[in-house]
Amino acid sequence: MIIFLTILHVIVSIFMIAVVLLQSGKGAEMGASFGSGGSQSVFGAGGGATFLSKMTTGAAIIFMLTSLTLSYLSGLPSSSSIMSGKGKPAAAAKAPIQTSPSVPQPVQGPVQGKPATVPAAPAVPVQSK
Repeated sequence: MIIFLTILHVIVSIFMIAVVLLQSGKGAEMGASFGSGGSQSVFGAGGGATFLSKMTTGAAIIFMLTSLTLSYLSGLPSSSSIMSGKGKPAAAAKAPIQTSPSVPQPVQGPVQGKPATVPAAPAVPVQSK
């Protein structure tokens, strides 16, 4: 929706610039700018003032409506974010705090006072191709 309104806004603004530049100023006539001697001969005998003024009014109304709509939509809170899936770090992710300090005791073997021995892994023969 916002993309469509932005494209419409740009097209209407370019159209309005063109329509305003086509209008004649005070004392200058539109036909004179195209090289003809007759006044308002480009847009017919009735003249182009009413046609161009209606086009300018229509373009200005559409331009103002799209401007207001785009400014309203940009002020709304965004529902999508790249950080939407991320929450604050949970307390469970931290290391648990121990309430009573415990000192690890050395592992002792079957005989009191002697350290336990770890049996060696059996040797696996290497097979060659």
